[in-house]
Amino acid sequence: MFEHLPVLFRSMMYALRGGFLIRPLAIAVILGAAGAVLSWLEESVPAFSSHIPSILFPSRQDPAVAQVILSSVATSIMTVVSIVFAILLMTLTLASTQFSPRILIGFVRDRTTQWTLGVFLGTFSYCMAALPAARTLPHPFAPVATVTGAMLLALVCVAWLIYFINHISQSISVNHIVDRIARETELVINELMPYARGRIPLPSASGASAVEGGAAIFNRQSGYIRYVDIHHLVAFARTYGICLYLQRRVGQFVPSGVPIMRASKPERILPDREHHLSAAFDIGPTRTLQQDVEFGVIQIVDIALRAMSHAVNDPSTAISCVDQLSRILILWIGRSPPPSYYYAPPHVLRLVVPWIDFDGLLDTAFEQIRHYAVADVAVSLRLIRALSDIASASEHSDDHMKLLDRARRVVAGCSGQLPKDDLVKLQHRLAAFETMIG
Repeated sequence: MFEHLPVLFRSMMYALRGGFLIRPLAIAVILGAAGAVLSWLEESVPAFSSHIPSILFPSRQDPAVAQVILSSVATSIMTVVSIVFAILLMTLTLASTQFSPRILIGFVRDRTTQWTLGVFLGTFSYCMAALPAARTLPHPFAPVATVTGAMLLALVCVAWLIYFINHISQSISVNHIVDRIARETELVINELMPYARGRIPLPSASGASAVEGGAAIFNRQSGYIRYVDIHHLVAFARTYGICLYLQRRVGQFVPSGVPIMRASKPERILPDREHHLSAAFDIGPTRTLQQDVEFGVIQIVDIALRAMSHAVNDPSTAISCVDQLSRILILWIGRSPPPSYYYAPPHVLRLVVPWIDFDGLLDTAFEQIRHYAVADVAVSLRLIRALSDIASASEHSDDHMKLLDRARRVVAGCSGQLPKDDLVKLQHRLAAFETMIG
């Protein structure tokens, strides 16, 4: 019954951290509670408000002044909140149409935006929670310290609004967007591949081919695989003495009714146990950056392709995207690949998990850009330089040959599409690449 809870909890936390719900709501609740507690404390301990200088609040015996100040701050803050939401909607619409709809999750996960909404809504909650304390019956009471706090929060909101406008103006810059996506993708690589790459290639498992022909376990929910609970699958396989082979990797779409994995010893896979296995997968309508490095690369490639379209024609943006893609691939090539074979106990294969390899990530990053850049010498030159930079970060000759092959494809694709002088530039850069790798 509770098998789905770990994966479901992780998925919910990932979604809520990236939305306009958890952080703004928490700030609003905290500030609202602060307004209520502070006004109660002021009424319970009258000496508490005596520490407030009279110059800040001279009308200490007139609750009407406190009511006016609190209500004015609350109404003005709600007006500002509507402006903030209008700015956000404009930014999201602009980013979706000009760059790619897949990058909207980055704007939603932006902490500055979440804090902005939280501070403004929290100030409104603070004033509303403190407003009932300012009363004339049964005896006049003006919460001096609480009203002073509201005025200070109003000043903070003014300064924060200026900061937010400046932040939004920077965040819609394409260089900022691509850099943010690259940093988030690097975090996923650091989590999946924490160890430096060794010079000795990893051995393969001899028993994996036998599992591929085992009993099929069918998917029950259509969507993209966003997260796989490796420890859950290994523990399950060890408990029932089987071996599991995943047929789809993270980031791929799996329709309902299609085999998602296979298992050895079919007689041990009962219907209730299949339900336990499905609890290890987080499947949803959109891809995320929980374990999906390729999704980060795709977002940057989408921006580059749109920049190279005839409607936009912005090769500088495409060049910036190529630079950031090389940054991701350099980090990837310097790390040991995520393990595909899991054993429990040692030498007993329990789980085979496919991951995207360097060839697949390299094709995802550069093949579409190469195809659409055949008539653009600037982007093609930067592609060859990016491939050269990636090669310089690796000591493995097979990596050098893969990268050199793709550089040759760039030059071959541009043949007949570029003037002779531009083609000579590409050939010179390719020759320098060949000389570098020997």
